[in-house]
Amino acid sequence: MTVGPVAHGGHCVARHEGRVVFVRHTLPGERVVVRVTEDRHPGFCRADAVQVLEASPHRVERPCPYSGPGKCGGCDWQHVTPVEQRRLKAAVVREQLARLAGLPDVDVEVEELPGGALRWRSRARFAVDRSGAPGLRRHRSHDVVVLDDCPITAEPAARAVLSTAWPEAGAVDVSVDANGVVTTTRLDRRGRPQGSSVLRPGSDVPDEPAGRAERRAGGRDWEVEGTGFWQVHPAAADALVAAVTGFARAEPGETVLDLYAGAGLFGGAVAPAVGAEGRVVCVEADEAACAAADANLTGLPQAEVWQGEVDDEGLADLLAELDRGPDVIVLDPPRAGAGAAVSRRIAATGARAVVYVACDPAALARDVATFRQAGYRLVALRAFDAFPMTAHVECVALLEPRPAD
Repeated sequence: MTVGPVAHGGHCVARHEGRVVFVRHTLPGERVVVRVTEDRHPGFCRADAVQVLEASPHRVERPCPYSGPGKCGGCDWQHVTPVEQRRLKAAVVREQLARLAGLPDVDVEVEELPGGALRWRSRARFAVDRSGAPGLRRHRSHDVVVLDDCPITAEPAARAVLSTAWPEAGAVDVSVDANGVVTTTRLDRRGRPQGSSVLRPGSDVPDEPAGRAERRAGGRDWEVEGTGFWQVHPAAADALVAAVTGFARAEPGETVLDLYAGAGLFGGAVAPAVGAEGRVVCVEADEAACAAADANLTGLPQAEVWQGEVDDEGLADLLAELDRGPDVIVLDPPRAGAGAAVSRRIAATGARAVVYVACDPAALARDVATFRQAGYRLVALRAFDAFPMTAHVECVALLEPRPAD
């Protein structure tokens, strides 16, 4: 078949005898032979390109021997030049905003981050098979592909997990911090943590228990739980802080909400701009992340941490307790997005700026549609290639109330 346009999810769309085929390991315009990998739906099937008859000029040799049809499912675009990867991601963001948010003319450019397309992943989760061997899963499968390296993962982190066996474990989380300290957390087969250890630079012997990891962004140091959430690309936090603060344009005396605040990165970055008379409220559900945020915001008396879920009810309670409505709301929800109820609740505040950080363009587009229905408009968008070799892209959107007619 001849392959059509790129689609959300790391594949391209083709048609065969009137039926839609979602094809991985190919590029738009290529002519390929495919093997069907999933055929459960009457309207479409999934397939891998197993032979390339007419190649795209943007196709390259995969740098990872574990990437390709039937192999590790961790990367989507190893066969594509980095420049073309960013073009494909931009096309996906544009298509999602057009189709789901009704915005057909958004100009999208995916910005490159420094460091290259390999060894950027500073935090990862590796699966473990029944024999204790670590690896990553095949695409849309529970099968574990055993690895001896992962070229997109920082070498110390990959070596710490992939050079040893993990009997009785279901997975292993790993991170390497700004000082080169590697933290590993063993998870059981239900995903529950079973203990952590750290490996310091120059040492071959892990220490227990693990402490907090140090990260750097926005010109200062931050603490997070050893393998706790932080942007996986070493340059992503700096890029996102610059985008968020630039869009927020916080002023002295303003009130800012930082929702899904994690370790307080965005709230801490915005807090200096509101000054001593302003207020920044960081809302986060995870207890360990709240503890890290408390530590990170020391020295910023205008910033505070509230532990709680960011849902419609919790947000309503929070807004009722504020002495004034928020001027700026920053949110960095999980991959599923904020959802319609939370988006409507945020829009009802009338905040002059909503800065939305998103790791999934479809979720972003759905929530932008809700904001548009509630009287907001998309004013600006920046996108970053924070996940090279994969289909993922990080976006920062600025939403403002629509001017009155």
